[in-house]
Amino acid sequence: MGFLRKSGCYDSGFTRCSLMPSSRFSVAQETLRAIVEDVLKRAARQGATQCETDASESYGQTVTVRCGEVDTLEHNRDKSVGVTVYIGKQRGYASTSDFAPKAIADTVDAALSIARFTASDDCNGLPDSSLMCKEVRELDLFHPWNLPVEEAITMAKAAEKAAFRLDKRIVNSDGASISCQHSRYEMGNSAGFLGGQQSSRHYLSCAVIAAEGDKMQRDDWYSSDRSSKFLAAPKAIGDYAGRRALARLRSRKIDTRQAPVLFEAPIANSLLGHFVAAISGGSLYRKTSFLLDSIGEQVFSPIVNLSERPFIKRGHASGCYDDEGVQARDREVVSAGVVQGYFLSSYSGRKLGMPTTGNAGGNYNLTLQSGDRDFEGMLREMGRGLLVTELMGQGINLVTGDYSRGAAGFWVEGGEIQYPVEEITIAGNLRDMFKSIVAIGNDRLVRGSRDCGSILLENMTIAGS
Repeated sequence: MGFLRKSGCYDSGFTRCSLMPSSRFSVAQETLRAIVEDVLKRAARQGATQCETDASESYGQTVTVRCGEVDTLEHNRDKSVGVTVYIGKQRGYASTSDFAPKAIADTVDAALSIARFTASDDCNGLPDSSLMCKEVRELDLFHPWNLPVEEAITMAKAAEKAAFRLDKRIVNSDGASISCQHSRYEMGNSAGFLGGQQSSRHYLSCAVIAAEGDKMQRDDWYSSDRSSKFLAAPKAIGDYAGRRALARLRSRKIDTRQAPVLFEAPIANSLLGHFVAAISGGSLYRKTSFLLDSIGEQVFSPIVNLSERPFIKRGHASGCYDDEGVQARDREVVSAGVVQGYFLSSYSGRKLGMPTTGNAGGNYNLTLQSGDRDFEGMLREMGRGLLVTELMGQGINLVTGDYSRGAAGFWVEGGEIQYPVEEITIAGNLRDMFKSIVAIGNDRLVRGSRDCGSILLENMTIAGS
């Protein structure tokens, strides 16, 4: 069962593809900036006391093949101007996809009209000008990819073929997809901020179905990066997806029990997501979180250290400023299990009587400090218990912290995988789960805005047959 980390998909060979010139954008960066400046001036002339706006353009393509045939071919191109105005403490918002001067002027006027008819909210308004970003770093976020459709189809087919070649029991496919996405924007506000950037994001995925008798199992894998150079090879993606599906054949049910649970790295990522949701401004000021007033509280076990790193080059969630133009900064969110700070915008911060943390729009690269054990070492550390590789359902109550989700994975004895299991539920309370973390693997994997390895919990309820 060593397939879980020995496929090479985490650091396999790179694709070699030509680059696409930035001229594929239909609007120059300078044009976007001019639109932003014009919006700010018009809003001020028309009576706005404050204004923030952004102008953006994106383009890309996605190709999906299924069972060796092209299933979908999608080209996308989008433009947008969003305008938020304040008249005192009244707020209005409007947007348009038309960059014509009259359309933009009408959008500003619409936002002002909306503001005049909305209720006043003392927490409305821009952040203080002293908080605006003063330092813009080069974060290496834009790597355009000139991928011809024919080559994209060939790459997607190669991923599928690699899975089908593994074993006759790979009988069907949910598709292999390859996507290249590019965007650029400018944003500004009347608090003195003006800035913009270009970025790209590319991914390659494959999902296949294995069958034995009348039993079927599905699994998948994907690779994503700002640069196509660092995507895993299509054959490696397909091979790994196929091995994961095959390994789940002959899954068993198990009896209800209490046991340690090891969350595989991609699944462990979701535990961090629940924590972020619980300490984000909206949940806190609405009092819909089980982690109210948790700054300075021991929420996790002492081995947990969680940091936010906005300036990682080529990072999936890197940035010099948030959606309000507030300067980003490195910070420790959790130190030795103790919560050090929340995720707040200026609005949610005012609601809580706290300053913004520069997280309007979400968190930056959230990084969980890893321990010294690799994946096999984590299995040995657990000894006997459940390895979770898939979660189903949304049984999370952020108000109480209650946690109950359908799961599938593998039963482990003597530190080694013995057999696959399915149709089980794992249950507990997030407060107890966070404090029962006994080990964190160094098998780190980036998924979205979070970077973490596998996480071992001392004990959970496993509901089976």
